[in-house]
Amino acid sequence: MPLDDLAKIRVGVVDYGGGNLRNVLNALHLLGMEGSLLGQARDFDAVDQVLFPGVGAYGDCAGQLDARDLRAPLRDWLRSGRPYFGICLGYQMLFEGSEESPGVEGLGHLAGRVTRFPTGTDLKVPHMGWNEARFRHPEDPLWAGLGGAAYFYFVHSYFPAPEDPSIIACETDYGVRFASGVRQGALAAVQFHPERSQSAGLRLVENFLLSNAVSD
Repeated sequence: MPLDDLAKIRVGVVDYGGGNLRNVLNALHLLGMEGSLLGQARDFDAVDQVLFPGVGAYGDCAGQLDARDLRAPLRDWLRSGRPYFGICLGYQMLFEGSEESPGVEGLGHLAGRVTRFPTGTDLKVPHMGWNEARFRHPEDPLWAGLGGAAYFYFVHSYFPAPEDPSIIACETDYGVRFASGVRQGALAAVQFHPERSQSAGLRLVENFLLSNAVSD
């Protein structure tokens, strides 16, 4: 699909009552796109690709997904293998649960749990600011034009630990080395915030959308 056709992609942004929706919609606007909000199950029928941004607590996010009946359509979307891009909580929610909210179930699409940065050290938590994500497979179209690594903006105290190391797409060091992104088929998700990461972040979002677009 040519770059000029980017605007033809129907992108839905998951609206669970929180998150970083405005910044994500603004990022899409900079790419010449108009994203629509997914606030109820039937909204998923009108989009080709889903972006799930998130800022806040794991348990609150899960609770809002249930309150708005969004858990089932999200699970169906993921099981079908359709394009999904998760940001921060939208990455963490893919897993089974989180140390942040014991007993609260995530979407459970990927095996593993979300863990906290180590305590009792000089490490400042949350991890906030610019840091490097190193790509395991720089040849992946997801990273086109970004080289073997790039700097993105992070704000988080927790990060997923995937059970399957083969899905790890990029890694970052902050006291420990952690999986700052995963990739599986038409699914990609990252711990950092592309919508706050200037040109590198916009390029990443553009790469994802174009690599999963279906030509007429």
